[in-house]
Amino acid sequence: MPSTQVAIVGAGPYGLSIASHMRARGVEYRIFGQPMHLWTHQMPEGMELKSEGFASSLFDPEGRFTLERYCTEHGLPYRRTGLPVKLDTLNAYALAFQRTVVPDLDQRLVVAVEPSTNGFLLRLEDGEIMTAQSVVVAVGVSHFRHIPEIFKGMPSEFVTHSLDHRDLAKFRGRSVAVIGRGASGVDIASLLCDQGVDVQLIARKPTIAFHEPPAPGGRSLLARLRWPESGIGNGWRSLFLADAPWAFHHLPESLRLKVVRVHLPPAPGWFMKDRTLGRVPLLLGQTPQQAEIRDGRVQLSLVDANGMRRLVTVDHVISATGFKTDLHRLSFLDEALLRRIRMVENTPILSSSFESSVPGLFFAGFASANGFGPVVRFIVGAGFTARSVSARVAGFARTRRYADPAAA
Repeated sequence: MPSTQVAIVGAGPYGLSIASHMRARGVEYRIFGQPMHLWTHQMPEGMELKSEGFASSLFDPEGRFTLERYCTEHGLPYRRTGLPVKLDTLNAYALAFQRTVVPDLDQRLVVAVEPSTNGFLLRLEDGEIMTAQSVVVAVGVSHFRHIPEIFKGMPSEFVTHSLDHRDLAKFRGRSVAVIGRGASGVDIASLLCDQGVDVQLIARKPTIAFHEPPAPGGRSLLARLRWPESGIGNGWRSLFLADAPWAFHHLPESLRLKVVRVHLPPAPGWFMKDRTLGRVPLLLGQTPQQAEIRDGRVQLSLVDANGMRRLVTVDHVISATGFKTDLHRLSFLDEALLRRIRMVENTPILSSSFESSVPGLFFAGFASANGFGPVVRFIVGAGFTARSVSARVAGFARTRRYADPAAA
């Protein structure tokens, strides 16, 4: 049976960055998954990133293969701030990163991770079985789609999540309601409008909190001191959360959970304001309370803050309502393994090196936010994660001290 020191499940920005650091440290690893699948197959065509250019690079240990360098070498427009990064540009860059820095990617999917006597047993989609002393789960947000209860059980013909649509042209000639005022909701509503689709955006809050645009000619020294720049937004709190996830990890658990819930609420990029206001019909301050299918269409019952009701009938509803981490939705994790993972709010409780309570089992990216803060929900958090995880696994490889999960 083939074996490896570490298996990385997922080949997005986090999985690829972690693999590049493992490679540099000489750790034997295998990485599985389709490269950048979420970004290349589930994000809508024509989208632009909310993250600024300087915060949209993947991470190799030397910091050489950056988005800036790729754009310069390929004659693509790039600015550190103030120029939205096109989705196609990010995908082309990240796939080039994979081919150059992580050329040994195995594009098969892992369908099961189970405990074994000296680590873990992995089953691949083609039936192959292998063992690994450590496993890094870096699968992104696809497994954690959140759809409001009123839409649960409705067929995908009528209700889908925002991650279900790459090509929005298929909605031409139909009416669509987009639920949500965050980046994904506003982006999809605007892109649907570009396609000539009869679209309207519905949100519970009475306003849309667009990001502030960069100041013409750059920010003054006083502005930079009062409101410093970070990879996840401006301000001292964001700077702390972006640059010191190790310190955030040592805060009391109750405080960490609160910060993750309330910091960085839904907000579209600054460049979406002109593309949305005056173009996309908005129904703000309206809470969907009931949804039912009538005569082959979706009828929504909305209520505002004053209790006034209105009915909206459309052909399709796109729920751009974000994600909620729940490890039980990772179907490839063995139930016996799940029971041994200590959790809070269905998310793993992690060590300072992203290791769970099961020795050798690590979680990276979105699933680690309650331990390391909002930064790990963005590409820019992949650097700290890759350094921390690879250092811990390299230590395992040197000492050969692998705990028996069955005895833990």
